[in-house]
Amino acid sequence: MASDPTAGGAPAETPVETSDTNLDFPRPETAEDWQRLVEQLQAEKADLQDKQLRALAEAQNVRRRAQQDVEKERKFGVERFARDVLSVADNLGRALSALPSTLDALDPALRNVVVGVQATERELQSVLERHGVSRIEALGKPFNAEFHQAMMEIEDPSVPAGTVVQELIPGYLLAGRLLRAAMVGVSKGGPKASPAASNEN
Repeated sequence: MASDPTAGGAPAETPVETSDTNLDFPRPETAEDWQRLVEQLQAEKADLQDKQLRALAEAQNVRRRAQQDVEKERKFGVERFARDVLSVADNLGRALSALPSTLDALDPALRNVVVGVQATERELQSVLERHGVSRIEALGKPFNAEFHQAMMEIEDPSVPAGTVVQELIPGYLLAGRLLRAAMVGVSKGGPKASPAASNEN
């Protein structure tokens, strides 16, 4: 009697699946089918390569933008603090400008105080410069609306019209960008400034 292979709990022979059945396309049978399959795979490969290049380019752009943001923050992150410190520099400057031009007439103790205030003002300017804050040179320069704010006109025929002849409040740049415009008095009544002079700043 022939034995039944499934009898007695013996596993039945099952056909082995080939990996071909998992493909999304039918198994090619002709040379044209193979050619189409190769072209399809090459197109998919090119598409994946294009996506990879785009992803790499986007990652590089993100890195570059992050570096620019870090650099911008490094340069301009102190802007609000620098603006507040400028009022301290202004007050020191006002205190020094109120003093007599020669210190010899002052009492020695008061002279020492003045020398200390002058040293403090120089140190403050040095600290500001170390952090990228630089003072705008305004006096004697042609008026430039980008860096100067005209507060008054001063009749002075001895200098070309439009020249800064008085600095009321100094202006400052932060890493080359305007932090505060200089408030100035501008001459009028003199000869017109030459084009070469007006381009200097």
